[in-house]
Amino acid sequence: MAMWRYGNLAVRRVSGCMAPPDIELRHRLGHSRAMVGENLDADWYRQSYEVLKQARTELFCYVPDAGIDPFIRLAHADNTVRAVVLTTEEEGVGICCGAWLGGRRSALLIQSSGVGNCINAFSLAANTRVPMLAIVSMRGEWGEGNRWQIPMGRSVEETMKLAGFTVYRATHANEAAKLIEGAANMAYQSEQMVAVLLSQRLIGAKVFKDDP
Repeated sequence: MAMWRYGNLAVRRVSGCMAPPDIELRHRLGHSRAMVGENLDADWYRQSYEVLKQARTELFCYVPDAGIDPFIRLAHADNTVRAVVLTTEEEGVGICCGAWLGGRRSALLIQSSGVGNCINAFSLAANTRVPMLAIVSMRGEWGEGNRWQIPMGRSVEETMKLAGFTVYRATHANEAAKLIEGAANMAYQSEQMVAVLLSQRLIGAKVFKDDP
């Protein structure tokens, strides 16, 4: 059984799927020491999660990533919601659309590099006018240490707008929860596709160092 680690989230691969083992033991507050940024230990994650709960978000679909790890932990620890780990980002689009048809509100939690995998799938929500709330942890901008992340990081906002999203960007901790609250209300009540980009300055940038 292979073990994989994404930031502070340890997962095991079972029959081609990522399955989080022992969430209570393996999840810890804060980010990896390999992250730098201005708001790594802030409470804005918990405040933003509570905003999503107040908006009656019941389903959290995600691909593991350090930038959204606190949301993942909170969802797994909450017996009133369901957290669904994805094998690929576009799966989440279909699941979120199906959840809406079943009367449930959902959020798609992905990294910016995964947005490119969803372009065709986003047309499902656009053509059927199903609400879509996406929370995207950014890569390829401030402090990025991996040049392969930069091209997609540069094009995420415009790409999502072209796909039909209204896009907001959270850069500072004191604005994140309010932006997510407004995005959730707009998505669910106006039946729109709305995305909140969590900037790399907010969530922290990964620092790559050579082993000693």
